[in-house]
Amino acid sequence: MGRGLSRTLFVSLALLLCIFTNAARADLKLCNRMSYVVEAAIGIDDKSATATRGWFRIDPAQCRIVVQGTLTADRILLHARALSIYGASPVAQNGTDNLCIAPDNFVIAAARQCRTGQSQVPFTVIKPTQTDDGNMVAYLAEDSEYDDEQAKLAAIQRLLVIAGYDAAPIDGVDGPKTQSALSSFLKSRSLAADVVSTPNFFETMIAAVQAPSATGLTWCNDTSYKVMASVATDDGKGVISRGWYRIEPGKCLRPDVVGQPRQILSFAEAVDDNGRAIKLNDKPLNWGGVRMLCTRESKFEIREHNDCNTRGLTSAGFAIVDMSGGGKTLRFATP
Repeated sequence: MGRGLSRTLFVSLALLLCIFTNAARADLKLCNRMSYVVEAAIGIDDKSATATRGWFRIDPAQCRIVVQGTLTADRILLHARALSIYGASPVAQNGTDNLCIAPDNFVIAAARQCRTGQSQVPFTVIKPTQTDDGNMVAYLAEDSEYDDEQAKLAAIQRLLVIAGYDAAPIDGVDGPKTQSALSSFLKSRSLAADVVSTPNFFETMIAAVQAPSATGLTWCNDTSYKVMASVATDDGKGVISRGWYRIEPGKCLRPDVVGQPRQILSFAEAVDDNGRAIKLNDKPLNWGGVRMLCTRESKFEIREHNDCNTRGLTSAGFAIVDMSGGGKTLRFATP
């Protein structure tokens, strides 16, 4: 079952007892149950003084101690941001305390009056709860309310989509589509399958996502329209066409191409919100070639390409993709 994507940050209470009021008796931990790698900053409000400290990087499904030992404070506050790889930070802040931070790691003793190089951002008051081991904990979570396993999987799906692989929807639910995309990604980056279970997996994956890919086909939509694309593979014995892959404006996507086909072919068209073809100067806005292959309106995988129309199918002109360099990015742009 899909879980709707959320861009709302809230602090989830793990227990109903022992709500934090004035003093934490042990270490304070922040745990990340979001589908993003985040960096957190904390604020300590004690009497008339307010201090801030950051940044604490926390991977999905991981916890990190942000304060060690006994902490006496009137209030504890939190600000979190997603890494820049996600674009504009999806972590919404609804706090009313504007406190000072710095771009890099920082400790600011007087955090209500910023100095040069510092800036104010909203912090949210949090009320950590006490765990069985005596520590205090607060959770970073999404409206989807992932558990640890789901948060990690949703975070993997999100990075795969950013890398151009078809791992949507981002819902924290495992399945063949996610596993196929992950396997293809790891293979293209020469990463072992067991890297997923290593402590620094997200650091490794983010570095790999940011590195250019030397293999495979990638589509990028540079238009303001939604683009629906289809890929075909020719192994010398037959041709298989598959679609549709939806590519949102400004996004890239990598279709899952299985094996080592002799040829890869591509067709794509711009459509409106109702799925109708976009026309410019009375001509459909599409990107293809002269190789006519069968498609259909809905999701398809077709192996026979004779007499498309008489079989209730449609035909489209596919273009051969030059993969001689090992990898190819096709960019769909408005003329």
